[in-house]
Amino acid sequence: MRLGVTAALTDRDVMPAALAVAAEELGFDSLYLPEHTHLPVREDTPPSLVEGVRLDDYKRCLDPLVALATAAASTTRLRLGTGILLVAQHDPIVLAKQVATLDHISGGRLTLGVGFGWNRAEAEDHGVDFARRHAVAREHLAAMEAIWSTDQAEYHGEFVDFDPTWSWPKPRQQPRVRTLVGGGATDAVLGAVVDCADGWIPIGGSGLARAIPRLHALGESAGRDPATLRVVPFGTIADEGKLEHFAGLGITEVVLRIRAGDEPSVRAELESLAPLVAFAATLGSP
Repeated sequence: MRLGVTAALTDRDVMPAALAVAAEELGFDSLYLPEHTHLPVREDTPPSLVEGVRLDDYKRCLDPLVALATAAASTTRLRLGTGILLVAQHDPIVLAKQVATLDHISGGRLTLGVGFGWNRAEAEDHGVDFARRHAVAREHLAAMEAIWSTDQAEYHGEFVDFDPTWSWPKPRQQPRVRTLVGGGATDAVLGAVVDCADGWIPIGGSGLARAIPRLHALGESAGRDPATLRVVPFGTIADEGKLEHFAGLGITEVVLRIRAGDEPSVRAELESLAPLVAFAATLGSP
């Protein structure tokens, strides 16, 4: 089992490159960074705070692709991921270029963790109909895959429409950058995993013993090999017992949540979690 980490970094915290270097040195497999383009000032849309996440994380969130580019330049082995990127809120042609460039310069180390978003005001500020954000995100993912995998790509949908076009670089990973869909165990989320992605990143990881068989059944119905649908518990507060439980479900990758802060405090937390890296390695290999 591989262990990664995620932290909601802001402009007041450790630099992402320094966090990436420390994580790689201590044996962690990956670093995931979240996205919020902005936090609308509305009392009717409070941020969804969980343990270890601060209100300022939504106001001052770093752009994950730019931050991960600095991490890519500072590491050689560490896998780099967005967790999660709100794909409906991006122009898909521009995002395809950004993601392909990052996968190219990192040597194919990028994982694109995407989600649909919970903040109605944030989506609407981007011109996204919140009720249709799932459909928008699916089209954006399909259009990006066409750009990544085809020399002369075109896409004609309801939300994305372009004639044959050239766009390089292509990502190292084909036909798409490894893509994981975040969200709860709803039919909409699991359906998107099966139709558009390589796996699922459920927050925390509770209820997976019931959800994984549902995901596998959906995959089989769609002609997907269930063994290829990765499940990556994300933002987890883990101990050895929880990791053993995940391993028993066939999970080979877990992303732990750490608190953002200055470099010494983040380094100390990583060092406190490092024994779990060695323990996880005894639970099997990916």
